[in-house]
Amino acid sequence: MTSIIFHYDRTFDGLLTAVFDAFVRKEFPTSLLAEGEPLPLFYDAAYTVVTDSEKAGRVWRALEKKLSQRALTMLTVSFLAEEEELDLHLFYYICKAVKAEKSIETFFTDEDVRYVTDAFRRVRYERLRMMQFVRFQKAKDGTYFAIIRPDYNVIPLIVPHFEDRFADQPWIIYDIRRDYGCYYNGSEVTQIAFSDDGRTFDPRTGKLHADLMADDEPLFQALWRTYFKAICIKERLNPRKHRKDMPVRYWPYMTEKQ
Repeated sequence: MTSIIFHYDRTFDGLLTAVFDAFVRKEFPTSLLAEGEPLPLFYDAAYTVVTDSEKAGRVWRALEKKLSQRALTMLTVSFLAEEEELDLHLFYYICKAVKAEKSIETFFTDEDVRYVTDAFRRVRYERLRMMQFVRFQKAKDGTYFAIIRPDYNVIPLIVPHFEDRFADQPWIIYDIRRDYGCYYNGSEVTQIAFSDDGRTFDPRTGKLHADLMADDEPLFQALWRTYFKAICIKERLNPRKHRKDMPVRYWPYMTEKQ
């Protein structure tokens, strides 16, 4: 079997461009690698995809004719899973969708369709968890600050929820795993990133530095922990179910667990 490597920039437009180039070249990759990622020891050909918005747009318009709006959303949302195996499955899902006479979105016997659909479900579930388990702290300037560490890149999916729910309050939600976040100033959202020496929080606990925290914030955190303990009925403790409903990986940044 011929081994063909495609390098691309790990963006969704880059992936769509790769699909376009593959059809033009009549060469389809056996592996998709990020730009600069080392090549395997043995391969037959390598090609670098240059992201082109026009090419990506043509592929997307072709997909719009073949897939429902839900399936189109599934493609963009599943891409946020950032899993190594996903790129190639997503690539061939798109290729098959473009070539098919009718929608393939329910062809769950197809490995690529099944993998992309499962990735979509995992990302969507992580989005729900993040909306439940984000814990804000109030800074001296009135900004509410929260650290998250999701398995998937769900910040683009949760920002609209918090933008609507806390429309009159400035806030920052920061993904410490991917080292970027979003700042809402009361009217618009801006993407931000902290330098290593400019961090205003403890990366282990997500807590703001004491000199930046609002004067009454420690009190409110203590009250929240007291309330959490007070509503716990010892006789009905079920640690296994508790860990299922509130996975341990979220605990380091949750006030009631600190």
